[in-house]
Amino acid sequence: MSNFITAFLPCRAGSERVSKKNIRPFASCEHGLIEIKLSQLISCEAIDKIILSTNDNEIISYAEALKEPKLNIHKRSELLSANGTSTDDLIKHARELVPSGHIFWTHVTSPFVNASICVKIIESYFLSLSKGYDSLMTTTPFRGFLWNEQGPLNYNRNIEKWPRTQTLVPLHEVNSAVFIASSNVYAQDLDRIGKSPYLYQLDRFTGHDIDWEEDFLIAEQLLNVNLVSL
Repeated sequence: MSNFITAFLPCRAGSERVSKKNIRPFASCEHGLIEIKLSQLISCEAIDKIILSTNDNEIISYAEALKEPKLNIHKRSELLSANGTSTDDLIKHARELVPSGHIFWTHVTSPFVNASICVKIIESYFLSLSKGYDSLMTTTPFRGFLWNEQGPLNYNRNIEKWPRTQTLVPLHEVNSAVFIASSNVYAQDLDRIGKSPYLYQLDRFTGHDIDWEEDFLIAEQLLNVNLVSL
């Protein structure tokens, strides 16, 4: 299989939690998160092709105006754009749009995974393949005390009731910034990761995911005080 990388960017109209999240102004960017992410993907030399899958006519108009040969716009059906559309359905959709090569699945809601970070992630992906992994996903390491009603989940109080958090084995929160797998993995496993994904760690600022209104506001402030870059 060739090393051809296609970025798959799903971006539906509307948002239940953040109004017009994908295209409302963000910091100094008039067209917001879609402007940021498309700019990052277009400038990333490791990405050969971009497929923007959306039913949002405003986003389509903006993307068409870029006249970028690397960018392919797919008008997604309303059936695949409903609030109840499952990620499993989108995985099948991505496989249909990208029948060969490697799929770099990303979201506009991760604005701080910029072009240079994308290159590093892709390099790590191909290196991980040579080490027996079959895919990659970005995570944010978590060290803290996790409990349910039965007790702690990630440490043993019979050994130490309150261990130092630095000594806890880190868990990994999937931050949904990037998933990479070959089209073969999509076909065989019906998933955007395989059975042995490499966990690529991002720090909490870089991996910041915009899901709620407060996430949007926090992201703007992180940028304003130069803790992150686009």
